[in-house]
Amino acid sequence: MPEKKDYYEVLGVQREASEKEIKSAYRKLAMKYHPDRSDATDAEERFKEISEAYAVLSDKDKRRQYDQFGHAGINSQYSQEDLFRGVNFEDLLHGFGFGGGDSIFDMFFGGRSRGPERGRDLRYDLNLTLEQAAAGLETTIAVPRTEACPTCGGSGAKPGTNPTTCSSCRGTGQVTRAQNTPFGQIVTSTACPKCRGRGKIITSPCGECAGTGMVRRSRKINIKVPQGVEDGQHIKLRGQGDASSSGGPAGDLYVILNVLPHQQFQRRGSDLLLEVPISITQAALGAEIEVPTLNGRARLRVPAGTQTGSVFRLRGKGMPRLQGLGTGDLHVGVRVKTPSALSERQRQLLEALATEFGEPKPAQGEKEKSIIDKIVDEVKSAVQ
Repeated sequence: MPEKKDYYEVLGVQREASEKEIKSAYRKLAMKYHPDRSDATDAEERFKEISEAYAVLSDKDKRRQYDQFGHAGINSQYSQEDLFRGVNFEDLLHGFGFGGGDSIFDMFFGGRSRGPERGRDLRYDLNLTLEQAAAGLETTIAVPRTEACPTCGGSGAKPGTNPTTCSSCRGTGQVTRAQNTPFGQIVTSTACPKCRGRGKIITSPCGECAGTGMVRRSRKINIKVPQGVEDGQHIKLRGQGDASSSGGPAGDLYVILNVLPHQQFQRRGSDLLLEVPISITQAALGAEIEVPTLNGRARLRVPAGTQTGSVFRLRGKGMPRLQGLGTGDLHVGVRVKTPSALSERQRQLLEALATEFGEPKPAQGEKEKSIIDKIVDEVKSAVQ
């Protein structure tokens, strides 16, 4: 048997790496090497390798044992199956577009059942305006999902009849087999193929669900979206997914939050960016103007001599941060608006002013950098 690589080296992290760094490294590598995504010939082996490394380093006790004794300490204390106990691969890999925990156990153990199969997870996309994301939202959504048949109570049998016990698995819904591996003999259980894991055989199927025990229904579910959510975040509602056809727990519902673009504001984390026009006289002489915010209007003092691209900050006028951790700022960039049509009197006054300043004829310069880009630069500079 080839010697195992160092778990830290497998994940590409330092020995003092935090739990968050270890988790992030695993997710990146899982994206790269999962057999459902990668065409590499060694993808499955690499995926097994990084999954085993994560299973050990994400557990404080196993990591301590490994740090002290290396692979010998792990092999002497844990079976291959024990290494993965307690690791929630389902949450780790959710949203990647491939299987979660069960597929990993299938790779290692050739099929492994941990009891009745749970229902399927569902996804629901919820569109929000920027104002709704800022204020939070309580709403009701309609979710199509699979549920236990109300006529037969999920048994699949016609009312007045009863399913019979499966003779193959004797009602357990599982068949067991022993497999010899380099780590010793492993006993695995899989769903009975004859009764499909139900432990019962239906001779008189229910007319409403055709013996499946399941029907499709649209259910209204209340959800609460907290203040300050960002585009792409999700809310997980446990047990609100499809029901299990084999008596296991229902799946979960993932509500994906899509924050729609705003006509006036751009968002950078908890900060908002806004561009407003001002007149030549306001820029030259200074002025107090009103600017829009997500909660009405606010007054902004523009000092005399303001140039196009100047950025002003209104503290606390941005987006609320999640979990009540304060509020971001509103960064207002100004653009001096040049009048497009002048009266003869206005033209004479401007020409006289140009002569007073001794200004030459304007030259063609480079295309001016956009105001929003300048605001972004200033925000970055403030963060640094």
